[in-house]
Amino acid sequence: MTIKGLNLFSNKFASSRSSLTCTYKCGNACFGECDNNSDNPYFGDMMSRRSALKAGSLTVLTVGGSAALAGLAPAAAAQSSLPGSSLPGSSGAGQGHTSAKGLQFGNVAPNKRDEVVVPAGYSQSVLIAWGDPVIEGAPEFDPENQTAAAAEQQFGYNNDFAGLLPHPTDAGRRVYVCSHEYTTEPHMHPDYDADNPTEEQVRIGWANHGLTILEVSTVAGSGDLKREFGPLNRRITATTPMKLVGPLAGSEYVKTSADPTGTTVLGTLNNCAGGITPWGTVLSGEENFDQYFAHSDSVTDPQVKASLDRLGIPRGESGRKWERFDRRFDVSREPNEVNRFGYIIEIDPYDPHSTPVKHTALGRFKHEAGNIHITKDGTVVCYSGDDARFEYLYKFVSSRKMVEGDLAHNMTLMDHGTLYVAVMEGNSPQHEIDGSGQLPSDGAFDGAGRWEPLLTVDNEGNATSHVAGFTAEQVAVFTREAADAVGATKMDRPEDVEVSPTTSKVYMALTNNKYRGAAEKSKEGVMEYAPVKENKNGLVMEIEDDHAGETFTWNLILVAGDPDVAYTYFGGFDKSLVSPISCPDNLAFDEFGNLWISTDGNALGSNDGLYVMDVETANRGELKCFLTVPYAAETCGPVINRERVLVAVQHPGETDDASVENPTSHWPDGGTSVPRRPS
Repeated sequence: MTIKGLNLFSNKFASSRSSLTCTYKCGNACFGECDNNSDNPYFGDMMSRRSALKAGSLTVLTVGGSAALAGLAPAAAAQSSLPGSSLPGSSGAGQGHTSAKGLQFGNVAPNKRDEVVVPAGYSQSVLIAWGDPVIEGAPEFDPENQTAAAAEQQFGYNNDFAGLLPHPTDAGRRVYVCSHEYTTEPHMHPDYDADNPTEEQVRIGWANHGLTILEVSTVAGSGDLKREFGPLNRRITATTPMKLVGPLAGSEYVKTSADPTGTTVLGTLNNCAGGITPWGTVLSGEENFDQYFAHSDSVTDPQVKASLDRLGIPRGESGRKWERFDRRFDVSREPNEVNRFGYIIEIDPYDPHSTPVKHTALGRFKHEAGNIHITKDGTVVCYSGDDARFEYLYKFVSSRKMVEGDLAHNMTLMDHGTLYVAVMEGNSPQHEIDGSGQLPSDGAFDGAGRWEPLLTVDNEGNATSHVAGFTAEQVAVFTREAADAVGATKMDRPEDVEVSPTTSKVYMALTNNKYRGAAEKSKEGVMEYAPVKENKNGLVMEIEDDHAGETFTWNLILVAGDPDVAYTYFGGFDKSLVSPISCPDNLAFDEFGNLWISTDGNALGSNDGLYVMDVETANRGELKCFLTVPYAAETCGPVINRERVLVAVQHPGETDDASVENPTSHWPDGGTSVPRRPS
């Protein structure tokens, strides 16, 4: 029996996000024009020229709301608390079918409920929500009397990335890390006037960006986590000092009137997903940083103006009007400040007094995340996607090896090595890729690729450009344009990139691209790596990479959507036994090697959710919905382990007709409460 999806929207270019979410999350990238208008040569042309869970004690925790689910079957808990180990009668598939470990639970059906919905046999709890105290002595949250000083000590807004690390001294505690991607001021402040924000409201916004580091304790007999005040607790905000490292540190491109040395930046912005490094630090991607800056239309230098346009810097005022209260956000007054954002930052979560660093050797673009893989010979590789329509996949191969226990050395690994961008081609004739999503004659959307080098930094810090017409510093600061110049492959919003801990295969979420093949919006047609015209539901790509090398092969393991629709593809698995899925965003793995997928912007009319996909067993392609988040929310995180599933619930109830006074969601507190929203 097919697990039915809900109807598609009628407007082919409509986003399933509200326009309010698009305005405050990504600066209207959902509805705007494409930033990438380059005429990249395709890979084939370049080559021709160059060559001639299981229910038990598992908890589903929600943050900001972050959520955790705790299983309620104590007999099963003795065997395993991971979803799907062997809960009787919970395979959730057709009669006679047995799902692999990690998928043996009952599917959650598509819905529009204003709550976190989990399978039978699981419970849930909220770990922390917007405004909860993080620093001991912080005031309790009062939505009617917010201050910037209080917000700097409280849990920030719109949490995205979630990570759990071991506690350095207490086995009964963990260290929880979360990013705060953006603020939605109309849903934060009563009677908010978007045209005339007050200075205090702006400063509250600064304080609600960044990250939270929080000590949490485990709860015996369950997967629950409890907030604790501890010496590691910390808030990082849009005004926290950070150090620029790598080829741009001290360069003319990053010097400002406030920082003539070009080495110290105030704050981090639009921190989306991230990763935990093998050496115990946190990486966080600065994504849609462009929206915070203003007045690119006042710039007269045509080359500078073109670079600002390539990133989508607003031509008039910014949406939040921050430039009225700090000149650094006005590119006509501080032209280099914008060059100090758009990086992967690295944080030591175990030292609350440490200075976070921005790794400029990893390039400047809208980083969704940064995730580390170490090869068998010790080579350190970082993968990162540029989350926008028709943007690129990157990797950085370090020339240094990790040294166990040497944090100072390990935090330089991303400063020395080579930055690459991906170039791909399909292996099927182009006439077989017609935009319908029908598989080509060889039965798969697949092909090959190579990594085009952009920049190398040697062990002495000397940087070399591999792009004609660009200096090394220019590659680092104008990375998109350098990638344009080498013919990088234009993808359908490359977001989270994760490496399987069991197979070392690389998986990339491609969220959607409604402009793909739409002549009135873009000149970019369908390709084998992007085979669906006006792609609303997204893709997941599986890559077998020579991690330290320059070649790879790829295939699309998931062409998302309603399984009843012909073009959808679930790794060759029987589509009558899968859940509908739309807009894959963040990825994670469980101990069985299953791929977990959170979604953002479900275009099938249901709430977003968290799904798990079998990518390695005989059931390869089987996909099931494990949970859905509340109305109008986005599923972020996630963290998957034996004790719990941890997700971040971002922007619940964020609809165009909602306000503080008239919310469309009361989650997580319920009833008629003033919504705490992100948790």
